Amino acid sequence: MNLIKSTGTFSLFVILSRILGYVRDFFIAIYLGSGPIADAFFVAFRIPNTFRRLFAEGTLNAAFVPSYTSEVVSSKLAAKKFANTVFNLLLIIVLALVIIIEIFMPGFITLMAPGFGKDYEKFQLAIDLTRITFPFLFFISIASFLSAILNSHNKFAAAAAAPLILNILLILCFIFLNQTGENLAYNLSYAITIAGVVQLVFLIFVTRKFFLPKFDFNFQIDSKVKYFFRKLIPSMFSSGVTQINILVGTIIASFQASAVSYLYYADRIYQINLAIAGIAIGTIILPNLSRYVKNNNKSKLDFLQNKSLELSLFLSLPATFALIIASEEIISALFGYGSFDKVSIKNTALALFYFSIGLPAFSLIKIFSSFLFARNNTKIPFYFSLVSVILNIFISVLFFKKFGFVVIPIATSISSWFNAFILMIYVINKNHFRFTKIFFIQLIKILISNIIAISFFYYLIEYSNKLYLFSYTNKFLIILSVVLLTFIFYIVVSLAISAFKLSDIKLKY
Repeated sequence: MNLIKSTGTFSLFVILSRILGYVRDFFIAIYLGSGPIADAFFVAFRIPNTFRRLFAEGTLNAAFVPSYTSEVVSSKLAAKKFANTVFNLLLIIVLALVIIIEIFMPGFITLMAPGFGKDYEKFQLAIDLTRITFPFLFFISIASFLSAILNSHNKFAAAAAAPLILNILLILCFIFLNQTGENLAYNLSYAITIAGVVQLVFLIFVTRKFFLPKFDFNFQIDSKVKYFFRKLIPSMFSSGVTQINILVGTIIASFQASAVSYLYYADRIYQINLAIAGIAIGTIILPNLSRYVKNNNKSKLDFLQNKSLELSLFLSLPATFALIIASEEIISALFGYGSFDKVSIKNTALALFYFSIGLPAFSLIKIFSSFLFARNNTKIPFYFSLVSVILNIFISVLFFKKFGFVVIPIATSISSWFNAFILMIYVINKNHFRFTKIFFIQLIKILISNIIAISFFYYLIEYSNKLYLFSYTNKFLIILSVVLLTFIFYIVVSLAISAFKLSDIKLKY
């Protein structure tokens, strides 16, 4: 496996998905803004989408890939039997979960958005929309299982490309239906579930070379399958700790008008970088880490772990500094049109600023967790994630009345840095990871590159500051130009001082 090439391939589709996701959110901002209908829709969208991220962006990979990879090495027939048993059990469990929640949806929405109870119409709309979107969870869970099969065989492109389908269908709703208000919210909700069906069909077709699902409920639950499901729940919590923190934030934010919308739009921006600097790298290194652990190849483990950490920081640090410096300009340029007014820009930018402080931590959690997942250890990340979520809830609840929604991204960032540090300390103390001298040398070079590039970025933002006003129509092109120029400058500086080397692209890990 080539880490940078594989990450590049995965990231290309992730970036395409995030670009289409921005186009989708751009339309949502124009047509729905940040009012009660938008709040109701975002709850209906976020709930199944959070589960999607929990399954697709870590959970099944963390629990399934090491076990499945071991089976493939031993026997392809045993691997297929194991995969099919997991598939059928997963199908039964998720289908039952969806049916139960559909029946008890009012109580579920009360739990997920308790603040909506004060507004009957918004509460009822959230119930109706979530009933439409929630079956998406069933289809996307099975699709995510198939993605884990592909990832186990070092095939990352199709799994990364599948989310494009959701964004394309939602964008088509805006283009062809041309509706506003509740009608638009209902149609978008139907499109979400349809997208889940299409993604599942697409991945069945792509995965058929390695695995073709067989509906057979006369299966035997052996010790290997039991072991997998024992790992699944803790890995679901630990892999998706960032998403769980965001969901907790959504629940608390429901008590403040429009706060759910502010957090949603801010979340969409920093998630672009997280998907590349954390999720993509963590997903790609896991199959090979699992093989090196099984073969006890210590030298390759050290090399791959340090290189993945280095690449994660190389990608996450410039985004962190850029979002902190220009959060308001970025939000204004991306969403400041139509129903998304000046107040929405200011409040969303404030949320983005505090989320950005935690961005490197969000990525590091993904990387350090992968070091443990490769060793079939999902319990320790689970325990650390549980403490992190409790810390997040404690800070959010304690200070929400005083500071409002802004305390939610602050709490998320604080708890994520806590999680990242205790994960790092644990893997070092257990001799699962050690920093190499080369890593520290590269880290210094990365920091120097960031200081130079971000100074350049700051100058460009200050020079073009007046062009990001709410009334200015070409501000998106301005911010895009500034970001692209800074990115090119960052790469050039990094190459000049060897913070990034072209030779790394050819290296096998």
